[in-house]
Amino acid sequence: MEDLLVARFQMAMSLGFHIIFACVGIAMPLLMVIAEGMWLKTGDNTYLTLAKRWSKGTAIMFAVGAVSGTVLSFELGLLWPTFMAYAGPIIGMPFSLEGLAFFIEAIFLGIYLYGWERVPRKIHWMSGIMVLLGGTFSGIFVVTANAWMNTPVGFSIVDGKVTDIDPIAAMLNPSSFTQALHMTLAAFMAVAFAVAGIHAYFLRREPQNQFHRKAFAIALCVGAIVSILQPISGDISAKRLAKYQPIKLAAMEGQWETVRGAPLRIGGIPDEDNEVTRYALEIPKALSFLANFDPNSEIMGLKDVPRENRPPVAIVHFAFQIMVACGIVMIVAGILGGWLAWRKKGIPTQEWYLKFITICSPLGFIAIEAGWTVTEVGRQPWIIYNIMKTKDAVTSMPNLIIPFIGFTILYLFLSVVVVILLRRQIFYE
Repeated sequence: MEDLLVARFQMAMSLGFHIIFACVGIAMPLLMVIAEGMWLKTGDNTYLTLAKRWSKGTAIMFAVGAVSGTVLSFELGLLWPTFMAYAGPIIGMPFSLEGLAFFIEAIFLGIYLYGWERVPRKIHWMSGIMVLLGGTFSGIFVVTANAWMNTPVGFSIVDGKVTDIDPIAAMLNPSSFTQALHMTLAAFMAVAFAVAGIHAYFLRREPQNQFHRKAFAIALCVGAIVSILQPISGDISAKRLAKYQPIKLAAMEGQWETVRGAPLRIGGIPDEDNEVTRYALEIPKALSFLANFDPNSEIMGLKDVPRENRPPVAIVHFAFQIMVACGIVMIVAGILGGWLAWRKKGIPTQEWYLKFITICSPLGFIAIEAGWTVTEVGRQPWIIYNIMKTKDAVTSMPNLIIPFIGFTILYLFLSVVVVILLRRQIFYE
C-alpha cells in the first residue's frame, strides 16, 4: 500500500508539473501567430516585437515540457508496468501520433525562431500556424489515451486476455471528444488569462505602454472568447459522465442517494462516514436537468456502489468546486472586459479592472490542476474503469521514495530555471 501511494504521488506530481508546460505549448502559439498576423496586416513593429518575445517564451516552456514529458513516458513503464502491458497495444496509436505531432511542433518552432530573416514573411507566419496545430494535436492525442481509461472500448477479453484490438475505436472512445474539447479550451483559457494578467500588471505601471496594451488586448480577447465556449464543453462533459461514469458525477456533486430530480450543490462538505454532504447550497432538480435535460431524471448515488469501489468523495467534490469557481470568475472577467471595451470603444484599462485581471492570472492553471484531479481521482479505485484497479497495476519495485525525491528535486530545479529564463528573455531583454 505504501508503494502504491508513493507511485500515485509521483505520477500526480509529474502530471501536475508537465500539464502547465503542455498547456503553454498548446495555447501560446496562437497568441504569437495573432501578433505576427497583426504585424503583417498593419506594419506596426510593436506587434513584431510582441511576436518575437512570445515565441521566446514558448521555446523556453516547450524545452522544459519536453523534459518533463520524457520523464512521464519513463514513469508509465516503471511505475505501472501491468497497466502498460495490458493497455499498451490498445492505446499505442494515440501515443505514436502524439510523438509525430510533437516533432512537427518542434521542427516548425525551430523555423519560427530562426527564420525571421531567412524565409518569406507569409511562410514564416504559416510556420507559426504549424506550431499551433502541432501543439494542439499533440495534446489531443494524449487526452484520447486518458479518455480511453475512463471509457475503455476497442478490444475484447477472451480467457482473461486482450484480443480483437481496434486501435481506431479505442482512440475514438466515447470520452475522447468531450475530454479533448474541454482540455483544449481549458489550455487556451488558462494561458490567455495568465498572459493578460502579466501585461495588466505592467499596464498599471505604464498605462500608455503600447507593447503591453497590444499584448493585453490580444490575450484578453482570446481569453474572453474561450471563457464563453468553455461552459458549453463542460455541459457536454457532464452529460457524458452521467451516461458512462455516474459514480464520478455523484462524487463531484456529493450525491449519496439515487433520486429523481437531484439538486445541484454549491459548496458543501462531504461526510463519507455518515454518507451525507453538509452545508451545501442546493438548487432543486438542477443536476438532473444539466445531466439529462430532464429535471426529473434519475441520478445515481454513491450508496449504490460498495465503499471499496467509491472514489475519495471529499477530494473529488472539493476539486470540482474549485475548478468551477475559478471558471466562473474568468467567465465574469471575460464578459466584463467585453462590455467595458464596447462602452469605451477600446481596450478596458480601468485601474480596478486591470487589478481584477491580474488576480485572475493564475486561476486558469488552478482550474486545470483541479480538473485533472477530478478526472484521475474520480476514476479511482480503477486505473482502467471497471477493468483494472490501480493497486493491481503498480510496480513491485521497492524503495520508490528514492526516485520520488529525485524527481521532486528535478522539478524544483526546472521551475527555478524557467522563472529565471522568462524574466530575462521576456521582460528584461
